[in-house]
Amino acid sequence: MSEQAIRREPLDPRRAPPRRRRISRTIVAIVVVVLVAVLLAFVLSRCASKGAKGASGRPTTTVAIAKATVGDMPIHLEALGTVTPEATDQINTRVSGMLVQVNFKEGQIVKKGQLLALIDPRPFQAALDQAKGQLLKDQAALADAELDLARYRKLLAQDSIASQTVDTQAALVKQDAAAVVSDQANVVAAALNLSFCKIPAPVSGRVGLRQVDPGNQIVANGATPITVLTQLDPIDVVFSIPEDSIADLASHQTAGGLPVTAYDRTGGTVLATGSLFAIDSQINTTTGTVNGKARFANPGGALFPNQFVNVSVLVETLKNQVIVPTTAIRQGPQGSFVWVLQPDQTVKAQTVKVGPGTAETVSIASGLTVGQTVITQGGDRLREGGKVVLPGQRPTKAGAGKGAGGHHRHGGGGGGSAGSRIKARICSPVVVPPGSRVTIKSCF
Repeated sequence: MSEQAIRREPLDPRRAPPRRRRISRTIVAIVVVVLVAVLLAFVLSRCASKGAKGASGRPTTTVAIAKATVGDMPIHLEALGTVTPEATDQINTRVSGMLVQVNFKEGQIVKKGQLLALIDPRPFQAALDQAKGQLLKDQAALADAELDLARYRKLLAQDSIASQTVDTQAALVKQDAAAVVSDQANVVAAALNLSFCKIPAPVSGRVGLRQVDPGNQIVANGATPITVLTQLDPIDVVFSIPEDSIADLASHQTAGGLPVTAYDRTGGTVLATGSLFAIDSQINTTTGTVNGKARFANPGGALFPNQFVNVSVLVETLKNQVIVPTTAIRQGPQGSFVWVLQPDQTVKAQTVKVGPGTAETVSIASGLTVGQTVITQGGDRLREGGKVVLPGQRPTKAGAGKGAGGHHRHGGGGGGSAGSRIKARICSPVVVPPGSRVTIKSCF
């Protein structure tokens, strides 16, 4: 190659490579953007801080309120109980034999005395007839022995026979009489066994699943019942009562029993209402509780055997109590207190003595009067004497401070005074790769 073909331009040490210049401009652009963002955040935070403060300089809080009212406060004893049938019967046979009939459907509601199953009665009918025949035979023998005894006694009166013969005949009469009594008992037993072939329902209720099918040979009082019959109406709920509450239940027990309400597992749906039926005679030393039993009418089957329910016993109802929402009660170093709304829309902490209550409301034994307004929501952010914003009101806006004539000044005349606006203009050309030119202007 010739010297004309190879030409190299001399390197200028003051001229940076194009790639290095693009990287430097990118860094400058990033720094400018960060500074603008920091300044903007600072100005906005100052404006929000001023807007959130009232005339006193303290932040205002939006709260919910409620008035203290007068009413009745029920005292409930809550417990977890188990639905327990008043009667649970295993339907079994009292005689051994073949099961020939099952007269119920699984899960059926049956009435007391309704025929549930039938054992083959023919062997028992034969035994009954045999017992009756033996009874007739022994009755005839007894009658013959009695006639002979009567004749022997006449002959003894005529001194025609020995007295030993009369005594022997009298003993024979007694033997025949005893045989008749035994036969009569056998007849009754055979009749009972025959009646046991029919298995009726001992109580009204629901039958469970069939565990023995027709055609099977079953034995008396076997381990496997034909089915299980459960009484559903009325039905009981057994629950545990703390030993400290036994005196309250006993002192308020009425002739009809304390009212009891049964709720579902979640406690939101009422299943049945009944009354306290009985309290156990001993305390469980392991748990420190005593079992109580409540009885419920259950015509619709809302309570199901072995179901877990929540039980609420109405022990007493306090009359003419000062009542506030439960959310109004707060705890402090001095105990329970409430925030009371003052006429100038500030709040004051007022110590109270809390009485019995429910999940929604609570009674106040002392420290609060009817008609006073208490804070129910937003109390965690309150301070003594602090301003509050009531429902429906708007918080104080930023820039509420007054300048001359009530207007804001623009420009540099009132640079640091309240109500003046700060203007900052930062304009810097930024080159964003690859080669697009963007000018950012941030003005405040």
